[in-house]
Amino acid sequence: QVQVVESGGGLVEAGGSLRLSCVASGNIVSINGMNWYRQPPGKEREWVAGIIKSGSINYADSVEGRFTLSRDDNAKYTVYLEMNIVRPEDTAVYYCNANGVKYVDGENLRTSIGGYWGRGTQVTVSS
Repeated sequence: QVQVVESGGGLVEAGGSLRLSCVASGNIVSINGMNWYRQPPGKEREWVAGIIKSGSINYADSVEGRFTLSRDDNAKYTVYLEMNIVRPEDTAVYYCNANGVKYVDGENLRTSIGGYWGRGTQVTVSS
């Protein structure tokens, strides 16, 4: 029905940059918001940044000014997370979530409030 796939993770040196991509696909009619989360080793998953349908974007304090979330207006349901001036504490598995997803299921129009998660992409920042 709906799939969310992240890509772009890898190993980067502290102070460097990395760009993550997230694509939601399937019989999607609309998506209310797309968010990035991360889970550092041994810690809880935390919210990083998000964009809603109107285009409004918000960031966690820990990444404000260093990370930039953008939407690809030429590719539906695709968002990017540009990570700049990365720090070792940014090391985590980064997950994308699409929430408020309306999709076609056979002859039915359904809504998934909690949305769909990708499997994550590993980002490792070396000091």
